[in-house]
Amino acid sequence: MQIRRVGVVGAGTMGNGIAHVFARSGYAVTLYDVEQRFLDRALEGIKKNLARETAKAKITAEQEAAALQNITPVLDLARLAECDFVIEAATEKFEIKAEIFRELDRRLRPETILASNTSSISITKIGALTKRPGQVIGMHFFNPVPVMKLVEVIRGLATLQETYNVVRELAIALDKTPVEVNDAPGFVSNRVLMPLLNEAMYTVMEGVATAEAVDEVFKLGMAHPMGPLTLADFIGLDVCLDIMRVLHSGLGDPKYRPCPLLIKMVDAGWLGKKSGRGFYEYRL
Repeated sequence: MQIRRVGVVGAGTMGNGIAHVFARSGYAVTLYDVEQRFLDRALEGIKKNLARETAKAKITAEQEAAALQNITPVLDLARLAECDFVIEAATEKFEIKAEIFRELDRRLRPETILASNTSSISITKIGALTKRPGQVIGMHFFNPVPVMKLVEVIRGLATLQETYNVVRELAIALDKTPVEVNDAPGFVSNRVLMPLLNEAMYTVMEGVATAEAVDEVFKLGMAHPMGPLTLADFIGLDVCLDIMRVLHSGLGDPKYRPCPLLIKMVDAGWLGKKSGRGFYEYRL
């Protein structure tokens, strides 16, 4: 199956990054969101990031202009009907993703592949909501999408080999490195990463060390480029909490219980960098 036009559902941080890399690689991209302001913000971010790549001589001015021309922002989900491949990059909540996949399944051609950028939710469960579970797959990009090379390609129980092959080749065409992962809560990356971040939060809650001290230990002692609490702020504490809840309910092990401090901070609206305050304060 040849992929010519790609649909991206959700124009947030991950969605606009995914649209960026597809457009930069020469694909026609239809970028969908529910409000014009979200699309405007996404396009502004993509323009800035492409300009930055041009300034660093990673792409030419001509490639920058072509990439921008490749993106069509839309408010009508029906506009995705012409796409050969659609990837969902909405909020990490099953109910929201379920509604999107039911609607996409109803509107798109039967052969169109439906992917999710989910970082933790079951691809098998998502696929079962559709009449095309064989064409449903996980394609988990990492933030910032234009920079990070890894893509977790997640097979659901019913995902066809042909679907996997197409998506693997698609990742390679984007100059990414696909890694095959089977369906399980959190897959590989977040099943290992999120408990680390969660435990770092426990050390702060229990007074073992300050957030600054915890991060310094990991940067200087483990050679991490940033500490776990800074990383949690960058990911979004609400996203961290959603993933921990998926791990806790999906695996049934108390070791995945979200840290009470994390829950309290999310309840307070302290979501990390995007809200201006998390474990650290940020200028918006």
